[in-house]
Amino acid sequence: MTQSEKTSGRAKSDRRTRIALLVPSSNTIMENDLHSALPREHFTVHTDRMFLVETTRDAEIRMIEDYAAPAAKDLATVNPDLLVFGCTSAGSLFGLEYDAATCRNLGELAGCPALGVVNSVSDALARIDARRIAVITPYIEDLTRSVADALKNGNREIVAAHGMGISVNVELADPTPGDIVRFAKEKLEGVSFDTLFVSCTNFRSLEAKKELEALFGVNVVTSNSSVIDAIIRRFVPASAS
Repeated sequence: MTQSEKTSGRAKSDRRTRIALLVPSSNTIMENDLHSALPREHFTVHTDRMFLVETTRDAEIRMIEDYAAPAAKDLATVNPDLLVFGCTSAGSLFGLEYDAATCRNLGELAGCPALGVVNSVSDALARIDARRIAVITPYIEDLTRSVADALKNGNREIVAAHGMGISVNVELADPTPGDIVRFAKEKLEGVSFDTLFVSCTNFRSLEAKKELEALFGVNVVTSNSSVIDAIIRRFVPASAS
C-alpha cells in the first residue's frame, strides 16, 4: 500500500484497517476500550508500549524522548494505516502543536498518518461547539493543569479542572466508573459548564460516560471516546458506521 493510499482515509484492499496503538507500558485500559468499541469488521488494533511508571512531567518527557520512537518503528512492521499516540497528558505537555509534531514524527517512523489524543479531544470539543468546559482527571495537579491549558482557546473557557492526585501510572486505572462519577459530582457541584472532558487513556471514563451525561445533562468527551470517534470518522463511511 502506498503512502498516498493510506492518507486518503481508507485502506485500498479487502483487509481490515490496521490501527497501530502506542500506549505507556503501564496502561491497562486504552487498548481494551479500542478493541471493544471499534467495529471488528472494519478494524484490527496492534499495540506497542513506551516505558512509563510514574505519571509526572519528567517521566512522560523521558517516555517520548527515549521509548516512543523505537515502539513506532516496531509498529511499522504491521504496515499500519494509522498510528495513535495514546497518552493525553504527555501530548499536552507543551500544547496542541507539540502533540501534533510528536505524532507527525512518530507517524513517519511507522510509515502512516498519526493521531494524538489531545488533538482528538480538541477536535471533538470543536464539533460540539463546547464553550464552557469542566475537566476531570486522575492526575496530579501539574498534569491536570497541562491538559486544561492545552484545550482552552479564544472560544473555549476551562471553568474547572480537578485531578485525583494519582502519580503511579498503573494506578490511574484503579478508580471504578462509580468512583469517577462520585468524584466529578463532588468537585463540580455548583459549577456552570456545557461540556465535561474526562482525561486519561488509562482511566475507566468511557465506562462512566453515559452516567456522567445523565448526571450533568451535558455532552461528555473522554480521551478514549475522542480517539474512537476520530478513527471511525476517518475510515468508516457514514452509511456503514
